[in-house]
Amino acid sequence: MSADSHLPTPVPGSITTAGRYIILLTAFLGWLCAGMQMSITSVAMRSAAKDLLSQTGSIDREKFNELSAASKQQTPDATSGDTQTEDKKQLEGWRGIIARWFAWYLCAFLFGAAAGGLIFGKMGDRIGRSKAMAASILCYSLVSGAAYFAQTPMQLLVLRFVACMGVGGMWPNGVALVSEAWANMSRPMVSGVIGTAANVGIFLLATIAAYIPVTDLDWRWVMLVGASPALLGLIALFAVPESPRWLAARNGKADSDDATKTAPASGVFSSPFLKVTLVGILLATVPLMGGWGSANWMIPWAGEAGEAADPQNPFLKAHVVMARSLTGIVGSLLGGWIGSFIGRRTAYFIVSLAALFCAQYAFWFTIPTDEAFLYWVGALGFFSGIYFGWLPLFLPELFPTRVRATGAGVSFNFGRILTATTIVATGALMQYFAGDYAKIGRLTSLIYLVGAVIIWFAPDTSRRQLED
Repeated sequence: MSADSHLPTPVPGSITTAGRYIILLTAFLGWLCAGMQMSITSVAMRSAAKDLLSQTGSIDREKFNELSAASKQQTPDATSGDTQTEDKKQLEGWRGIIARWFAWYLCAFLFGAAAGGLIFGKMGDRIGRSKAMAASILCYSLVSGAAYFAQTPMQLLVLRFVACMGVGGMWPNGVALVSEAWANMSRPMVSGVIGTAANVGIFLLATIAAYIPVTDLDWRWVMLVGASPALLGLIALFAVPESPRWLAARNGKADSDDATKTAPASGVFSSPFLKVTLVGILLATVPLMGGWGSANWMIPWAGEAGEAADPQNPFLKAHVVMARSLTGIVGSLLGGWIGSFIGRRTAYFIVSLAALFCAQYAFWFTIPTDEAFLYWVGALGFFSGIYFGWLPLFLPELFPTRVRATGAGVSFNFGRILTATTIVATGALMQYFAGDYAKIGRLTSLIYLVGAVIIWFAPDTSRRQLED
């Protein structure tokens, strides 16, 4: 018998302090880069749609720019009334096509992220959080690089859908990995750090776009930025430790060993998890719909206002994104602490009412060219950000280890499906309200009021530890 045989057998799931920080740093960077993908959707997709539609002959770029410039003139045109009417109809038709493709690109992001949350979440429960997280990062990075070469609107649509599957997969695996690797007393802090990451990524890309304009003639560079995290994906694949709780469950060392063997990952849609899964989906839907389906319309609203301003301000939409994401960074960082200090449900309730007030005030009493507009955008960004520091704390508490990545991923990302349907419906609202973004925002931001009600149907997990 060798001397080594007298050594104790390593406990599955043991992890060093250095390993915990590697996990936290990689998950932070992975979700930061996913935030850049979100910013790409908001900042670049309208310009990309205009460029690709002109390349495929769906619009005449030169004529479109000419008519768009003429429509902003306050003096009557020298052309006849019939010509003006035809030009106006042509311009509105082209704008409608661009807006439709922009909405489809938003939906590609949301549906892709929802699919990725389920697929990569199940992968994380089966092969490990770190491997699934690495696969998610490689997915959104490599496919974004491929999107640089898109030649038609449909090619870009398909590539964005696949890339955003990686975005959807990054969140559940990163959150599950970090939640399981760190002690319960540290979770409010690490939840805030993870929640902050996406807003940092959004802010970084928006800051770059504030100095390098994203136009229909120059938008492909953002796809190269989106491809840059590929190296991070390789590092995550080979250097990031696995979740200690997942390793213990896989090796039959967790207290819930029998359940681990019998409960499939897809069981989040059946008893005993169905109720908490549905509650998790609804609670994640409110900030997602509030952001993508309501507050996000501030960006094209600011874009149009900036183009119509005298002098023009082509950077106004980037400034709106920066204002929202910068304060969102602070809100996300504090979200976990607030939820831990005053209680999960109380925090969500107060934040919902505050976000409702800020959105309603901005859409009722300001316009993008007002100096006060950016302050209200920033206030909305702060309260919206708290949600995304709160969710990484709360959602993992709803599920045991064997289905935690799937449950958290489904809860967070299936809200994107409901949000995408809202965006599709908003297309009809655009016609009904004649393109008045303020009226649309007043209606869609009422989703925050729904959140203030739904939270009281959620379980109170404030005194609950993570379950094995």
